[in-house]
Amino acid sequence: MKRKRNLYEITNFPLDNESILLHETLFHNANGYLGVRYDFEEGYPEDYLTIRSQYLNGFYDHAPVLQPENLYGLARSKEIMPDVANTQTIRLFIEEEAFSMYSGQVLESRLTLDMDKGVTRRFVHWRSPRGREAAITITRMASFHQLSLFTIEYEITPLNFSGTAFIESGHDADVENYYDPEDPRNASDANRHIHPVHCEIREETSYITAMTSSSELTVCSCVQHRLPEGVLPEFWGDHISTLTRFNLDLVEGTATGFVKYAVFADSIRHDNCKTAAAEEMVKALSLPLSDLYYKQEVYLETYWQNCMVAIDGDDEADLALTYNLYQLNQSVTKDAYGNIAPKGLSGEGYEGQFFWDTEIYIQPFFTITNPSVSRHLIGYRYHTLDKARENARIMGHASGALFPWRTIAGGESSGFFPAGSAQYHINADIAYAVIAYYLATHDLDLILLEGAEILLETARIWLSTGTCQEETFNLLEVTGPDEYSCLVNNNYYTNVMARHHLEWVVKFHDLLKLNPAYEAMVERIGLGEGEIEAFREAALRMSLPYDEGLNINPQDDAFLKRIPWDLSQIPGDHFPLLLHYHPLHLYRRQICKQADTVLAHFLLEEAQPESVIRDSFHYYAPITTHDSSLSRSIFSIMAARLGMEEAALAYFGDLIKLDLMDLHHNTRDGIHTANMAGTYLAIVYGFGGLRIKESGLTLRPMRPSCWKGYRFNLKFQDSRLLVEVDDRQCRLTLVEGSAKSIRVYEEDYLLEGRLTIPLKTATGGPEDQKSNLPD
Repeated sequence: MKRKRNLYEITNFPLDNESILLHETLFHNANGYLGVRYDFEEGYPEDYLTIRSQYLNGFYDHAPVLQPENLYGLARSKEIMPDVANTQTIRLFIEEEAFSMYSGQVLESRLTLDMDKGVTRRFVHWRSPRGREAAITITRMASFHQLSLFTIEYEITPLNFSGTAFIESGHDADVENYYDPEDPRNASDANRHIHPVHCEIREETSYITAMTSSSELTVCSCVQHRLPEGVLPEFWGDHISTLTRFNLDLVEGTATGFVKYAVFADSIRHDNCKTAAAEEMVKALSLPLSDLYYKQEVYLETYWQNCMVAIDGDDEADLALTYNLYQLNQSVTKDAYGNIAPKGLSGEGYEGQFFWDTEIYIQPFFTITNPSVSRHLIGYRYHTLDKARENARIMGHASGALFPWRTIAGGESSGFFPAGSAQYHINADIAYAVIAYYLATHDLDLILLEGAEILLETARIWLSTGTCQEETFNLLEVTGPDEYSCLVNNNYYTNVMARHHLEWVVKFHDLLKLNPAYEAMVERIGLGEGEIEAFREAALRMSLPYDEGLNINPQDDAFLKRIPWDLSQIPGDHFPLLLHYHPLHLYRRQICKQADTVLAHFLLEEAQPESVIRDSFHYYAPITTHDSSLSRSIFSIMAARLGMEEAALAYFGDLIKLDLMDLHHNTRDGIHTANMAGTYLAIVYGFGGLRIKESGLTLRPMRPSCWKGYRFNLKFQDSRLLVEVDDRQCRLTLVEGSAKSIRVYEEDYLLEGRLTIPLKTATGGPEDQKSNLPD
């Protein structure tokens, strides 16, 4: 693995099946609308398993959910992300010898992801079985300039001969989704979700219009080639596929090539998909490919400027961090019709559904680097608010909105309600993200247009989920982030997040109640002043579990009564536990799949005194398995918060290369977007100590001793700031915008140009450092 600026490259890459599946994910192309797994255009040996797929963000079909008990309200169908087409196929024949990396001899190969140019590139120096040598370079791009567009630039340079190449380029909709009945994180049944309804070739362009099996959505994929002057293609097609065939004259030492353009249009975003696809193709061909490449670079230059973060003194970690942030940009929607899935647009893990990961792990990154993306993500939740209202009625709530645990278009797609629909904290998570966006931007217009209605409708659910007993408000039969404890009373995370939610509903109401637009919305949803008072009272009386003897926040009312379980006694091959133990076996034990109470202490640290946060961290660290990729980043952040440098860095080291090193052994199913965002949070919110509160922006920076330093940009309200930390000091620079009041190490400063503040040492003691190192 070579280290270059924003370049991830593997030379002489392996060709075994497992490596191919991994590289399908790691080198996929995406732009937030379309995603294409990285497959060799020419294909693989017949006995290879591959997941050769292309996806569209927000485009979905329905699949059945088989419930053994016909109980009311359980999900009977789920929304899944279908594979929509295959536009990757290109078969090359050199003087009738088929190019394949599995025949002849590969003398040299490189697989490159260029994160400044926004392309992947495969270079192969190939010797055919008959001794002809050629250099083949294939460059792929999912355009950020034109989201519908995917290009393949194919170049052949004969090295020891002149002759003829024959090309066969395919376009088909004969596609199926991947399934794995052994892994509950993937689809368990084989289903064909896309059915071609019309296929034609017109003016050297192929069009395939297809319809989903159940959701009745349509998608049109369109393919055209740009060939060397004088090359005349031939076309063939049937009802599901087309082929474009042509010959190329090869001259020794001279590069010859062509470009394959593919565009997509779906019925969620367009009234007529075929017409839209034709227009998108005209748009794509109106610019030379060099101009499209240039626009890709310009877009990414702005992206990297906004979200710049760098580690000085650890090149491998810095490269992995860059890779992670690039993948977030590839994965996140660029409109309000999509979102960002746990696997992005790189694979079918979790069937492409959206979770709370967006609001708690990923949106914080975009809110302080590219807030327009956060606006889209809030817009997506607003776009599906009516569906959330429907879901609330199914769940027995007479008013309000309850967002589904996992979804694409707004319908609940969780088949196992104890660890799915019962996670009511999804409402508080979405509210938290809206509030955090407001604190970082002061964009009150978005609150008026969308945010306030989301907050009010979701707040109503708390009043009908809980009850007031003995002067406290209790939330009953809910599940927190830890899916190894389900259907509990007073989950600390859920309760403290719900309190935060309710408090801010009251604050926004007091701020906006005289605004005509707000008054009209309140009247439309039938909100009474009595409800606002009920919100205020519930927040005031919210139960927050606390154990005086241990000085911790128990995860829920019964957590400390459960059976202790020593993680060191569990066989190493039994992780993740969810694949080896019955859920009830896990629910009865003091064991955590991921950060729960510790996550609450990160998000709402002012809810508890320092001693409770510290003692709780010590309590939960030894009993948390980190079976979820969402967990280690939070423990790293809180270890840094508590001055435990060694532990913070150990957790960080485990998460930064999770996908590049396939540490969970499932990256073939897709990247882990929440963990990728977590690596950013671990630096900026962990080592940097950033918090954005109602009182303003605060920092508590520390420097891991094995790093020379680190630096990052962030946007706060109308300003852009640069934070640089080295071994002696923290430098703050106002790059653009108005002066800002900033609190650093509990001291107030006014940042007008540049501030230099001496670095303080970590405060964690020796026992803190030793007792909480991850396994």
